[in-house]
Amino acid sequence: MTTVGRGRGVRGRRTTTTAALLAALATAAAAGCTGGNGPGDDGRGTDRENHRTASPRATGPSVLAVKIDNASPARPHSGVGAADVVYAEQVEGGLSRLMAVYATRLPEVVGPVRSARESDLELLRQFDRPTLAFSGAQTKLLPLIDRAPLRAETPSDAADAYFRGDDRPAPHNLYLRPGRLLPEAPGRAALTTGFHYGPAPSGGTATDSRTVRYPAARFTFTWSDSRDRWLVGMDGGSAATADGKPMAPATVVVQHVKVRESAFRDFLGNNTPYTETVGSGKAEVLRDGRSWEVNWKREKAADGTSFTTRDGHPVNFAQGQVWVVFAKAS
Repeated sequence: MTTVGRGRGVRGRRTTTTAALLAALATAAAAGCTGGNGPGDDGRGTDRENHRTASPRATGPSVLAVKIDNASPARPHSGVGAADVVYAEQVEGGLSRLMAVYATRLPEVVGPVRSARESDLELLRQFDRPTLAFSGAQTKLLPLIDRAPLRAETPSDAADAYFRGDDRPAPHNLYLRPGRLLPEAPGRAALTTGFHYGPAPSGGTATDSRTVRYPAARFTFTWSDSRDRWLVGMDGGSAATADGKPMAPATVVVQHVKVRESAFRDFLGNNTPYTETVGSGKAEVLRDGRSWEVNWKREKAADGTSFTTRDGHPVNFAQGQVWVVFAKAS
């Protein structure tokens, strides 16, 4: 179950049972690593991922989406600050994972990179044949990835684009050099999310912080007047990138969605949650130190997502990075 902390200036606190802590520790190394991990996940390599049909390299204006590990040993991250959009989702064991989407600029290095999920394919349909960089996937998921309208790039597809760092143990040390997958950033036109940018809507509620909790993970966004940004906190600590810069989006969206069981499980037997991003529901938009209760709608997988006020007017986001945190609708 996902819960959202509300109220001005109140930081969320999580209480976790001993059983939940043990489950989180047991799944931290493999969170999101479904059975039949790709070679990037365990650092050893297997036949499973190599049986994928290789995808052609990106040649047109396609965004780059990278699946990023968010277990504690994977932090601090590299290259996340350069992303135009960062999606946060729940994975096995109640932990979290990120997907960073790049259109306007490509960092030198992104990571740590981890494995793909079934719901990634639905989320990425909003883009025109995006490039998906990931470490591997469960054997049964590979045919779905092959049929999806995207360019899949794993370590076996593009060995020269990936490397293992020596600052942390596998599987939390796989990194990507985006410039070896795309010749250049595709530009803002490739960012077909449906988001609107511009002046803030009227109204809203003054807000110091918001906390979103998964069963074994937590995100807190705290407004900074001096930076004019939301400072990201993860699992009770402040989040910074490997170069020491704080994660600080201009806009945060807490999008309430249906999260259901999928047909996949990890090697511990934990079901892989499927996050449904096509449909409609409620959301909160945080910008400029205020929050707005809004509606979201995405009629088809090929569509972007619209966010509107209760009277149907589009909600503008602030210029800069956007974080979208998928929270389970109650």
